[in-house]
Amino acid sequence: MSTSPITEAAPLSLCAREPHVPADRLVAEMVPPPRFDSVRFETYVPDPNQPSQSEAVKVLGSFAAGLGGAHATGSGRRKWFARKPAAPAAPRGVYLDGGYGVGKTHLLASLWHATPAEPALKAFGTFVELTNLVGALGFQQTVRTLSGHRLLCIDEFELDDPGDTVLVSSLLGKLVEQGVALAATSNTLPGKLGEGRFASVDFLREIQGLSAHFRPLRIDGEDYRHRGLPEAPAPYSDEQVAKAAYATEGAALDDFPGLLGHLSRVHPSRYGALTDGVTAVCLTDVQPVPDQSTALRLVVLADRLYDREVPVLASGAPFDRLFSDEMLNGGYRKKYFRAISRLTALARDAKGLVEQ
Repeated sequence: MSTSPITEAAPLSLCAREPHVPADRLVAEMVPPPRFDSVRFETYVPDPNQPSQSEAVKVLGSFAAGLGGAHATGSGRRKWFARKPAAPAAPRGVYLDGGYGVGKTHLLASLWHATPAEPALKAFGTFVELTNLVGALGFQQTVRTLSGHRLLCIDEFELDDPGDTVLVSSLLGKLVEQGVALAATSNTLPGKLGEGRFASVDFLREIQGLSAHFRPLRIDGEDYRHRGLPEAPAPYSDEQVAKAAYATEGAALDDFPGLLGHLSRVHPSRYGALTDGVTAVCLTDVQPVPDQSTALRLVVLADRLYDREVPVLASGAPFDRLFSDEMLNGGYRKKYFRAISRLTALARDAKGLVEQ
């Protein structure tokens, strides 16, 4: 008879999952993530020392109210585009420009909730999710699918991937022609913080012909995630992680190197489905990622776990050692810093899974 104290049912394994996600589910899931289900403009607390935050709430509230009429096709489209010499009365897009942790996603999700249209007529997703949608549906089908929407919100618009930026810029151009209103956010690179309007200027340059359709909104402020938060918990032992996985209903237990290998065989658009029904992710033998392609896949998984508020319990190397100095100083450093921040937050959430 076994003397092991672990008697609970075996946990799940992400590596054993190969989800197949229908295209209609990809579109239907383009809504604010569960973490932002209840946010509204009223729940955003502007810093009294940062007037740009209060101003952003007012502008976005007016922008949402202005989207309550008919979709800008047919008579609406003629209103906006019939007279080429004259610009629209107001921009059909807004761009939230600011550093990390000033509440841009909170405001973007609040805009989605405040826009007076059925959820099926509004779409919300990250830049990566949008490029994944194009990869899954094809460019023309994506245009047809989103062209009837009242609003498209793009969180974390990536300014560090020229190829994908051109792709999404072309897509947005087609959607603007169909009368879809746009809203986007993007983080200023860590090395560019404090350089004024860097992100806004860079964004508008990258989307070139669409610039006239966006009103930049600068949001200044301190990163709220740095205000008195406790340090990330140290990694646990393999035994502690395994015991917690067996004791937690719906938890997944995987070897970290094996999980990285599995991610290479699953399309990133399916990473959300990969975590369906998972209440916690338990990882053993966490170690620095070996290359950039692997690192970028891990970033997408970290985003999906963070969106779904799935705690992460791990053994091995701490999360701030996942990426090499070369990666953290390279063109994708914004993504890597975000992943570290989010995995650290999820590691704090997982502390309660370990018996004291």
